[in-house]
Parts: sequence; C-alpha cells; structure tokens
Amino acid sequence: MTEEKIDLAEIIYAAVRQIPRGKVASYSQIAALAGNCNLRRYVGNALHKNPSNAVTPCHRVVNAKGFCSGSFAFGGPDAQRSKLEAEGVCFVDGHVDLERHLISEDDFEAMKAGLAEDLQRGF
Repeated sequence: MTEEKIDLAEIIYAAVRQIPRGKVASYSQIAALAGNCNLRRYVGNALHKNPSNAVTPCHRVVNAKGFCSGSFAFGGPDAQRSKLEAEGVCFVDGHVDLERHLISEDDFEAMKAGLAEDLQRGF
C-alpha cells in the first residue's frame, strides 16, 4: 500500500469493482471488504456519489434482502434492475434471487485478495 492515505470511498469503489458480472453483493459485504462491516450506510452514501458507473458497477450492490436501491444514482431502482438483468441476474418477487446471485464465500475471498492487490498497487 502506498504511504499516502487512501480515501475510504476509493476503497469501497475498488471493492465494488471486484464483484463478478452476474453476481451481487450486499452493502454489509462491501463494508466488510473495506474493513468494517458496520459501515453499511457509508457504503450506500459512497455509492450514491459514485462518479462513474461505467468504471465502478455500483448497480451490483443490493440490500441484505436483495432489493435494489430506491435511490439508485443512475436512474432509480428500475435502471439498477435493468442493468442487473442485462448481466443475467434473476429476480424473484421483486428482489434479486440471492441463492443464485449473491457472492459466495469463495467469491468473497477472491474479491478480498483482488482488493488487497489493488490497494498494494495503489489502484
């Protein structure tokens, strides 16, 4: 890791970039990757301010029950759902089918390793 202080929001964005296409992660999982699982609200706030969904796919982050954000920063919950469906994510009763699409423990560990590499390289 570089000697410069890295902004927590940048760590969150780097963690979100690790979510595989066709998968979703919860705010708590992203907070855990960023170092503190209690920072769920901070994750949501940072993602709402995401400068580029093309670079950081914040549409892949949903709440713990699989629901899209009511205030998705790039067009509302319908836009988030559309982006997820375009990646093959299925919905059941209005929420993501978490059994099929929530990152697994193996995914989480791979994301953690990828994030550590990104942090070491300074993104």
